[in-house]
Amino acid sequence: MSVLERLRPATATRRWLLLGGAAVAWWLLYRMNGPFWDWFFYDLLGLDPETRLGSGLHFFFYDTVKIVLLLSGIIFVVTVARSFMSVERTRALLGGKREGIGNILAAGLGVITPFCSCSAVPAFIGFVAAGVPVGVTMSFLIASPLVNEVAIALLLGLFGVGPTVLYVAAGLTIAVVAGLVLGRIRPERWIEPFVFETRLHGQVIDTTTGLTWDDRIEMGVEEVRTILRRIWPFLLVGIGLGAVIHGWAPEDFFATYAGADNPLGVLVAVGIGVPLYSNAAGILPLVDALYAKGLPMGTLLAFMMAVVALSLPEIILLRRVLKPPLIAAFVGTTAAGIVAVGYLFNAVL
Repeated sequence: MSVLERLRPATATRRWLLLGGAAVAWWLLYRMNGPFWDWFFYDLLGLDPETRLGSGLHFFFYDTVKIVLLLSGIIFVVTVARSFMSVERTRALLGGKREGIGNILAAGLGVITPFCSCSAVPAFIGFVAAGVPVGVTMSFLIASPLVNEVAIALLLGLFGVGPTVLYVAAGLTIAVVAGLVLGRIRPERWIEPFVFETRLHGQVIDTTTGLTWDDRIEMGVEEVRTILRRIWPFLLVGIGLGAVIHGWAPEDFFATYAGADNPLGVLVAVGIGVPLYSNAAGILPLVDALYAKGLPMGTLLAFMMAVVALSLPEIILLRRVLKPPLIAAFVGTTAAGIVAVGYLFNAVL
């Protein structure tokens, strides 16, 4: 037996131990991210979480670490997985006649992943890079922040079964239909080319060639490093903007100009909601307060949908991987669906 053959089992064992250790470290960092920044800003520095300064600083550092961890974990896993399957084979499997089913499955996956709009971007990048059709991936990008178990539980507690069921059905419909529409305009031409490239040692490679596990792991590490290097300015600007506008909404203006007596109230609500940035847990207390002031349910749910599914920070992050025509189509299609649902809800509730 050669020296190389004698060393191979030890080398493989060391590789899997290192990989397992990295996975445990990632999970611990992700779990401790929130508690650490709570302690740092609210206990150590004594900032008030109810103030714009305290909540804004906490939001910026917490979300930056969270999204970097998500990007790193998702892109690494997806890169290793796609090394076993070419982009073309993935597209063939999930595209074509199966695309409608793919959109439904992607929207369903979004329901069980409680990401905010920015946190869904890392998964979006990973899916697109793996060759999942862009229209299918758009369904996930819309559904993940829009319809998830947190939103469902909070809506049930505040408004009961009827509005919750309508919201879930409308959110899934928007995600599936918008993904199908976007998939028909050949969106791949508006994806930045680097997303589709698989590299090893800095060179674009064909993943159908024979690769060792060490090659696949090295590809995953290189892909994480490359994408983080490309998007970090957009990441910081997007999250920084989100920190500035986090938790802010012009409540009095909203109550005045989006009330039941304004036929354009749903349009006003969506126009206000798109620039804002929050998740369902953050925006529902405001929705509840505005509902108590007599604002129509459809208008409020359209506002909530616009806030959680579309945001300026998300658009800034997406700009690094999507070209402006596709971003405009994504925002326009999703916003149009939200407006239609708002008017429908106002008619039936």
